[in-house]
Amino acid sequence: MSRTQCEMILEYLKSGKVLDPITSWKEFGSYRLSARIKDLRDKNIPIETIRKVHPKTGSSYGVYRLINE
Repeated sequence: MSRTQCEMILEYLKSGKVLDPITSWKEFGSYRLSARIKDLRDKNIPIETIRKVHPKTGSSYGVYRLINE
């Protein structure tokens, strides 16, 4: 049985890594990382959003990590 994108993303975050949209696309084929993060949060998984700004374009994006409790 194959794992869902949410399962793979959660496993990635549990390893202590921070996840950004580009890595999500490359590793899990998930173009809508923020939607998958919402799905995980809806299951009461504590995930923090860190806002970043791209140095060349000035556009902002979120990176995500688990909140240690």
